[in-house]
Amino acid sequence: MTAPNPNTDASLPSPSAGVGHYENFPVASWLCPPALRSAVQALYHFARTADDLADEGDAAAEQRLLDLDTYRHELDRCLTGNPPVDTRWPGIFKPLRAAVTQHHLPGPLLHDLISAFEQDVRHTASGHRYADTTELLDYARRSANPVGRLLLHLYGVSDAASLKRSDQICSALQLINFWQDIRVDHARGRHYLPTDALARHGVQLVDFAADAQPEPATQVRMARAVAALCLQAHGLMLEGAPLARRVPGRAGWELRLVVQGGLRTLEKLADCGHRSWKVRPRLRVWDVPVLLWRALWMR
Repeated sequence: MTAPNPNTDASLPSPSAGVGHYENFPVASWLCPPALRSAVQALYHFARTADDLADEGDAAAEQRLLDLDTYRHELDRCLTGNPPVDTRWPGIFKPLRAAVTQHHLPGPLLHDLISAFEQDVRHTASGHRYADTTELLDYARRSANPVGRLLLHLYGVSDAASLKRSDQICSALQLINFWQDIRVDHARGRHYLPTDALARHGVQLVDFAADAQPEPATQVRMARAVAALCLQAHGLMLEGAPLARRVPGRAGWELRLVVQGGLRTLEKLADCGHRSWKVRPRLRVWDVPVLLWRALWMR
């Protein structure tokens, strides 16, 4: 499960994080059971490193894809108990191997994360436009949902209903991260605003560029488009929220905070008029008491 970014970047994150990509992991937070902290840390560092290969620095897309392909082969060696060949990631695959061995982590979910990062590189290089939210949710199936499923695996929860709700929470958090980060993503050449939603509201992707100066009436339509997308994410989050009552102990409380963090981020988006192409709303330390209170009374 991912947490709203406070971007660890998108799915059981900590409330102090916000909604983002890799604070999607509750990195050894005080709510994480001590016996699972090393495994959660190993997963976090594995995902964080892959994300950095896809997104950080000045490497060309071709080099990023080559690095991710090498990373994938190192994952294969890790999953089969073979020593690494590439020496660039000594602190990644040894802890991950220990977690895989101890907890029997599903390898396909780890591969899905790399696949999502590769997709981001390819789509950014080609200027890909997402046609609709169905296409976005397919991306979330590999970029966010595996995180929640891996964490549920650690917590011993594997029934179909719980996995479905985990996917709903994680996908909602991924979408929230998109609508929270419109300004940031647009500057990086990552365009997640779906073509069909923009068309319905009579706006274009270029209207959201940092140097664009859309007319006031156009800005109203832009905000309505973002608000509609946020409403969809809100509904998805509420569908998955009952999982927080299904997951036992500390993990269940962390999940409550994750859900409330996502909902709170949607409130922040509404507070700025859904104009996140101008400002990136985020959770702050003073939001924590609100999250704790809402998590306590969550039904």
